[in-house]
Formats: sequence, C-alpha cells, structure tokens
Amino acid sequence: MFVRDDKKRDYYLLTIKGDKRVNLQQFHEENDTRRLSFASPQDLKEKLGLEPGSVTPLGLLNDSHHEIPFYLDSYFSDQPRIAIHPNDNTATIWLDPQDLLKIIKSLGNPVRVVKM
Repeated sequence: MFVRDDKKRDYYLLTIKGDKRVNLQQFHEENDTRRLSFASPQDLKEKLGLEPGSVTPLGLLNDSHHEIPFYLDSYFSDQPRIAIHPNDNTATIWLDPQDLLKIIKSLGNPVRVVKM
C-alpha cells in the first residue's frame, strides 16, 4: 500500500499479507504519523515510478531520494518467503523477508517491522 499524510508531505510504503486489511487510523496512531490516506496514482508514478496495481517494496529502487519509509507487517518475520511483484504486476518473485529488508536498508530507506 502506498499512502501519504494529510499534508501530502510524507509518503509511506506498507507491505501486508494480501488478504489482510490495515486500519490507517490505527496505523497513524501507533506509528506517530499524521493522518493517512491512499496516495494518488500521480503520486505513485512520481515517487516510485509505478502504476496502480503494481505497488511493491521493490518500487523503492525508484525512490531517488531514499526518503520513503518502508513498513513490513511483522507477520512476515516468521515466514520463509514473501511474494512480491518485481515492479510489474504480471510477475511474482519470492524472497526471504530478511533479504528483502537488507535490500531496502542498503538503499537507505527507513525500515520498520510492525504489527499491522
């Protein structure tokens, strides 16, 4: 999920299990952000170079300023693999969640594993 705060200043990339829902109000309260809503397709294209339906943690490769925080649901901490799009929703790759976190940390983006 690609979300933004109510002032359109800060953006966040959240990754959760496909059948899970996130309460953005609760997320904002627990993670000390401003109120959140979904970012626009234009924001998604501008910030991550992605189209709606193709949101993926690997979109952070396109975050040239490495400023968008990545939040991974702690559900994945106990999983051997995570399925993600390689910046295109016509394919899926499987990674160890720890390897995914290492990749994103190496880019310089803030990373947090939280319960969602």
